[in-house]
Amino acid sequence: MQIKKLTIFCGSSPGAKPDYGQAAEELGRFLAKKGVTIVYGGGRVGMMGRLADAALQAGGTVMGVITQHLYNMEVGHTGTDLHVVDTMHERKAIMAEEGDGFLILPGGLGSLDEFFEAVTWSQLGLHKKPCGLLNVLGYFNTLISFLDHACQEQFMALSARKLIISGDDIEHLWKMMDSFSPSDSDKGRWARTLSQFKA
Repeated sequence: MQIKKLTIFCGSSPGAKPDYGQAAEELGRFLAKKGVTIVYGGGRVGMMGRLADAALQAGGTVMGVITQHLYNMEVGHTGTDLHVVDTMHERKAIMAEEGDGFLILPGGLGSLDEFFEAVTWSQLGLHKKPCGLLNVLGYFNTLISFLDHACQEQFMALSARKLIISGDDIEHLWKMMDSFSPSDSDKGRWARTLSQFKA
């Protein structure tokens, strides 16, 4: 598949280290250069703002999706193609529909919720879009270890674990995501997973 729009989940906070924001800016410029539209949560602060600003300054296209509640709090990035919706459910549905793939940068509960919902939908066969994790400064090291632990303890099938493409280099991660091509046999993945757990 070829990714023309990438849905990105990331923090509305800047994080404790400047490298996090720098990674967001690098990603924004990288995608702008590739001609890839960024679909994100519409914020103008933290990692979200730096991602959008960098992409726009590099001539890229950015689509933001934000709730009316957050927009009223004056955190909406009006420089983007901003869509204001009523609920978080609407926001997540539009971001899921618009993107040809999903990528998470360092963030908190909201970012993790959105990313793992996308991965879960992939496990269920509801989409075949790549799900990438950009591991800036090893931020997700403990999360990656937990996912491996979940497989070892047989609460996650290895096929589901492999749906999460991770890396710490933007260009290499992008190549893996852009060349992602699930086989037709993936249609029966969830059924096989249930069978494995029943056994």
